[in-house]
Amino acid sequence: MFYSAVILKNITVTSDPVCFAGLLQSGINFTDGLPMLYFPRWKSVLIWLVVLAGFIFALPNFFSAQQLSGLPDGFPKGQIITGLDLTGGTRVVLASPKITAEDLDKSAAVMADRLSELGYDNARINVQNKNQIRAEVPDVYDAQLIKDLLSLKGDINFRQAKIVTTPDPLAEGLVPQDSEIIYSFDDPPVGYIVKKAPVLTGEDIADAEVGVNTAQDSVITISLTEEGTKDLADFTTKNTGSVLAVVIDNQIVSAPRIQEAITTGNLQITGDFDLETLSNLGVVLRSGPLAAPVQVLEERSIASALGQNYTSYGLITALSALVVVALFMVLSYGLLGLISVIALGVNVMLMIAVVSFFGVAVGLATIAGLVLTIGMAVDSNILLFEKMREDRRNGYSVVQAIESGFSRARACVVDANLTTLIAALVLLMFGSGPLHEFAIIVTIGVATSLFTTYTFSRLLISLWVRQSKPTVIPARFLKLVPTNTKIGFMKLSGITAIISAAACVAALVFYFTMGLNYGIDFDGGSSVELQSREGPADLNDIRLRLSELNIDGARVVQGKNENLAELLIGSQDAGDDAEQTVVVKLRDEFEQDYDFQRVEVVGPTVSDHLSRIGNAALGLALIGVFAYLWLRFRWQFAVGAVLATTHDIIIMIGVFALFRFEYNLWSLAALLTVIGYSLNDTVVVYDRVRDNLRRYPQTRVSMLVDAAINQTLSRTILTSLVTLLALIPLYIFGGADIGSFAVMMSLGIIIATYSSIYIAGPLLWLLGIRPSDVSENAEPQTAS
Repeated sequence: MFYSAVILKNITVTSDPVCFAGLLQSGINFTDGLPMLYFPRWKSVLIWLVVLAGFIFALPNFFSAQQLSGLPDGFPKGQIITGLDLTGGTRVVLASPKITAEDLDKSAAVMADRLSELGYDNARINVQNKNQIRAEVPDVYDAQLIKDLLSLKGDINFRQAKIVTTPDPLAEGLVPQDSEIIYSFDDPPVGYIVKKAPVLTGEDIADAEVGVNTAQDSVITISLTEEGTKDLADFTTKNTGSVLAVVIDNQIVSAPRIQEAITTGNLQITGDFDLETLSNLGVVLRSGPLAAPVQVLEERSIASALGQNYTSYGLITALSALVVVALFMVLSYGLLGLISVIALGVNVMLMIAVVSFFGVAVGLATIAGLVLTIGMAVDSNILLFEKMREDRRNGYSVVQAIESGFSRARACVVDANLTTLIAALVLLMFGSGPLHEFAIIVTIGVATSLFTTYTFSRLLISLWVRQSKPTVIPARFLKLVPTNTKIGFMKLSGITAIISAAACVAALVFYFTMGLNYGIDFDGGSSVELQSREGPADLNDIRLRLSELNIDGARVVQGKNENLAELLIGSQDAGDDAEQTVVVKLRDEFEQDYDFQRVEVVGPTVSDHLSRIGNAALGLALIGVFAYLWLRFRWQFAVGAVLATTHDIIIMIGVFALFRFEYNLWSLAALLTVIGYSLNDTVVVYDRVRDNLRRYPQTRVSMLVDAAINQTLSRTILTSLVTLLALIPLYIFGGADIGSFAVMMSLGIIIATYSSIYIAGPLLWLLGIRPSDVSENAEPQTAS
């Protein structure tokens, strides 16, 4: 490129109108012949106040609870809430098919009361979707206890009854119109003919306490309200000798005979129950009934030791990613790289502060999102630094190159981050549990990355310019990509088109003939990790015992070490209750010999729902990005970007099918993240194409596309490398699910890098883009 120049106090300023306007608008101060990046004092103070606030809100995470108690009042003391996969505990999802939003909220409140009654004050109850409630109880590993406690509706009433004495009382006409047959909790159950009209209901109960009677049997002592006491006294006075059945959720739990009038307002429930069951029943009676019956759809639990391992691995993963990315940036960009590392540290600090302030639960998914954000956050810096180097080579002064880099790359940085944000927002809409955590941290990361890139980094660079008065852009130590490449990518478009078409066809053939290896998230079933209490896990013995339990579709595989065994059990195809029955059988059979390290149970209702929303999420992400790019660019850019991204998704799905990788929620997260990443890459190239079309309308489009790919080649490769480096610790330390996510992300990044170089540009040319398409309503240059 050739520009004429004018001289202002010995400072060369390009006559390129866009750049010159950018220099004037940026507030460069030319006093004393020294150009300086200008920040008003109020803006500098505001930036430092934001950084200071982030530091203050993040600081409590580095103190113990005892140290926090010693801090002055008013000082933030909120710490990160660790998720179940880091602390251990149980997550249960319950649902009621037909329930109003009001009743769903009421049921969630009752569940919270029940958990609080048992001392689980750190439990978290959240409403999700239209009819589901998610309960998370840290440090509790008896999932059956939580399921029994929360799934019991708790409708209690006391009714007059008599025991069934004939085989078929209905056929014999022994059941009056005002009565019905209800069976007891006994094994085998006993039938009773019970009056439909209750003597007492749950509304008449004032309190319920668990204790022992004079015979040392466990009992629940119920205290009645004043009205309930009167009703019971009237009934028992008139019906001495009758049976008063205690009916809970349409099942008789006790049926004592009335010996005398009860006027004290106290009742005792006895039965063949253990103390734990009675304790739960007492909690249910005190908290009141749920607004509607619920059933367990999903269960996931993780042992404390495994959670502690994940915590250690998570910290190592995050720190390793930071160190790797920091070294790469310093080696690649010298002092500018060091500034980006400082900004990255502030970025992570701000993310920690936001998470702490809003009480977002942090699990492995959050750490995965943090690591991915680290890798992608430096992309904005790479965009800026590459642009600065290019402008410096074209004759700009150091300050002009810096200002031009910030000014002209702004829109491109925003576009790239917003496309990632769209994918994250789709996960927020459709995801739950870990995927929701992942989407939240990525969303926060996009916001903090934009802040640190365009305020804090720029402020640090302005301070460097003022203090050092540089005459050169700091040299890089690593030169992985040559400058001013002139590779004829468009000449290769025919060959790459054939390769890509063949790859897509093959991927579709693999998908339709082999299908995907769906995990329990999408296919239903159970996954259980057992740890032997003594010696290695005996896989053959486990298989034999499973066959005796008559559980269909069970597989046993070796765990990460010889003491671990993983049980994979397919969907039982008999409803959600069948999946829960399987886990009960497994616990009864193996609890004496094995510790249950991890249990995941997904019923068909959840798996069917996830399958539907998984496809919807992918489609909605593409539609959202298509609409955004159409508004920001032109229809050719939107169509080209979506086609290039669809190419990436098809190939990734083909790889899933061919190599039988398990397709689960983490696979979906990887696909959605790759959509954002692929579009990010494509937007950078397209932004430069648009810039070239405006600058050189007389030049052939194919040449301008070639130039754009070459101009952004260094950024494309460096960004891919730094993101891949950030994913390495995830693969090594992240565990099975996170490790698979890292593999899928790495594969997606490689495919996305290929498509942004060899597919996206030629597609734009094929769609007939012309300079006239981008000349209307011209805006300031936003090339990368």
